[in-house]
Amino acid sequence: MLKVAMLSFAHVHANGYAKRVVDHPETKIQCIWDDDPVRGKAASERWGAPLIEDLEAVVSSPDVDAVVINAETSKHPMVMKAALKYKKHIFTEKALTIKTADADEIVKLVNESGIKFMICLPSRTGSETLFMKEVLDKGWLGDITMMRARVAHSAALDVWFTEEKHNAWFADEELAGGGALFDLGCHTVDVMRWFMGKPKSVVAKIQNFTGVYDVDDNSVITVEFENGALGILDTGFVHRAGPNPMEIYGTKGYIGRDPNGGLLLASTDLQPEGIQGYIKPRRLPDALPHPYVQWVDALLNDTPMTITVEDGRNLTEMLERSYEAARTGRKVDF
Repeated sequence: MLKVAMLSFAHVHANGYAKRVVDHPETKIQCIWDDDPVRGKAASERWGAPLIEDLEAVVSSPDVDAVVINAETSKHPMVMKAALKYKKHIFTEKALTIKTADADEIVKLVNESGIKFMICLPSRTGSETLFMKEVLDKGWLGDITMMRARVAHSAALDVWFTEEKHNAWFADEELAGGGALFDLGCHTVDVMRWFMGKPKSVVAKIQNFTGVYDVDDNSVITVEFENGALGILDTGFVHRAGPNPMEIYGTKGYIGRDPNGGLLLASTDLQPEGIQGYIKPRRLPDALPHPYVQWVDALLNDTPMTITVEDGRNLTEMLERSYEAARTGRKVDF
């Protein structure tokens, strides 16, 4: 039985991860640390695990095998380095860090330590995403020219983040790194970086449309990749209705989400097989296990994980450069 310390319940997904720890037959919550005593006490009562106020005492304990980190993003480097000092395995909520320099340091420390590290980027595990990656790898779209994606919800319109909910830090740039693009945009920014390869430059418009929070709630970034393709991502907390599309164009075809559900694919490579026009693939790859399950399996059985600390680093770099481009009003090179 792996003994897991929950390090902070700041993130809105923290209780979801705690449930995963409790529900997994091979893991248990050994203890809880939180620098917010009210939040920590509530988590301790909910999950029936002791609250320990000293982080060093938690991560140095021989009774702790691994940690799950849900602290404010600005605190990730401090918390991660504390756990790495004692070679505790790490599962963390995204983003890895706010600054790329901090991410580079974490990558170095993780690789030197030999611990199992997982950053939670679940969009990489879904059947549709895996099929899109398979189509790209098979070359069915030819040379990729463009990827376009949107991810948005109504967090600003419906005032999701408040002091009463203990999640107001999501609207604090110093703690969260940014607003809609930095938090919610992680999912599409990461997938685009995975699909398209190394970025070359970025331009961005990142705005506060509603004024509800002091962080961005509406944004568009345009990325040029080293392979010549362009990527357009828009992210918002001002989304009342409408789809969150993802679409990829190439010299041989197209793949994207069907607004009515599923995927649509067209490729000239399929025409010799008698397939003309758009098809709606139904036999998609099986979804991969959730990142937490992959992490536990790696700890117990040394099985490979599909998401790396370097993926987390690359995500932070994309985000940091995008905010720099918006702030300066200029193209920023990678």
